[in-house]
Amino acid sequence: MSSFWSRILVAVVGLPVVLYVVWLGGGWLFGLAAVAATLALHELFWIARPLRPLVLAGYAGALLALLGAWLGGPVWMTGGFMTTLALAFLLKGISQTRQSVTVAVGATVLGAAWVGLGLAHVLLLRAIPPAKDGRLAIFAVLLAVFASDAVAYFVGRLIGRHRLAPTISPGKTWEGLAAGTVVAVLVPFFAFYNSDFLDVWRSLVLGGVIAVAAPLGDLFESAVKRDLDVKDSGRLLAGHGGMLDRLDSHLFAAVASYYAILALT
Repeated sequence: MSSFWSRILVAVVGLPVVLYVVWLGGGWLFGLAAVAATLALHELFWIARPLRPLVLAGYAGALLALLGAWLGGPVWMTGGFMTTLALAFLLKGISQTRQSVTVAVGATVLGAAWVGLGLAHVLLLRAIPPAKDGRLAIFAVLLAVFASDAVAYFVGRLIGRHRLAPTISPGKTWEGLAAGTVVAVLVPFFAFYNSDFLDVWRSLVLGGVIAVAAPLGDLFESAVKRDLDVKDSGRLLAGHGGMLDRLDSHLFAAVASYYAILALT
């Protein structure tokens, strides 16, 4: 099966399951986020193995950040994440590797922050009170990122001629970015059109934030992969690559959207 059709198949099968778990929220969403974080960190730490990350500290920090976001909100999330630094330093002290503390601990903290805090903000978005607004907010953000990414991919393949960042990600084009931006702005607009949560101009601002943050997340992962000399983080999701490849845009967009919503409401 070609990469094109495998991307479609994975999306058709996986997207409804993810959205249903997001609708349920609570422990179901925490469980899904924990599994996704574990898989994404496994991929990241594998491709970054020359840097000798302290993987147990990275897993612990990311999962504790998710647990904190679920049970206590942003403060507990931050506390959970901060354990990464202490655990990484302790594990480096008893490890036998010759990698420098700066590199090994830095790679570990990067993974826990990038994946753990990114997914923790998905939980924070879902927890926005009241429950109906939180559910609407997370659906709007996730669907905006997914739709803009899909449209950018297909438009780039069909009519893309001008490369966006040839040294980082040669496949991305300005035409795809423009199409994805339009979709990223329109999805929140329609999602909140008949809602009293965000009015028209605030929903457009949120769409603009997503339109900027999502491509940056994608490009950030591309830069990391190029730095580590790999094409994909894995093959778990067929044409989509690995779990990290599928989450990259969401990890930036969830954080940016959460604080944008706090500022707008």
